[in-house]
Amino acid sequence: MKTEVYRVAERYALKVFVVSNAPIRVPLDSRIEAVVVGDRFDAADDWIAERAGSGDIVVTADIPLADRSLKAGAEVIGNTGVPFTTASIGMAMASRELLSHLRAMGQNTGGPKPMTPRDRSRFLSALDEAVRKVRRRAGGAS
Repeated sequence: MKTEVYRVAERYALKVFVVSNAPIRVPLDSRIEAVVVGDRFDAADDWIAERAGSGDIVVTADIPLADRSLKAGAEVIGNTGVPFTTASIGMAMASRELLSHLRAMGQNTGGPKPMTPRDRSRFLSALDEAVRKVRRRAGGAS
């Protein structure tokens, strides 16, 4: 997924922040910045949510972060290319809560499925659309 983000960012000359709790490698590109936050629980999510706003695109599989980012006015895309919207986030939060409850009761709910070529294609399309949407709102070129 990061490769796809880097590719789209290069095409549109966008700044990308890769936020993590520990150092990770990112391409040597002035538009890509690795941000290492503390190891406190949710430190990376907090960094992102505190800075996200209108004109930003947040890519995350974390539903609470998606919710916080949407409330801040950002466009949000899940890691499989399905956009989070104000209309869909409530159901996503409820599903997350249900699965969390089932896991707490000992139920095996399985993990995330591996990314398929179809997911990759959907992700690229969704990211491209989010960039165009943000630019239209800002009055910029697509």
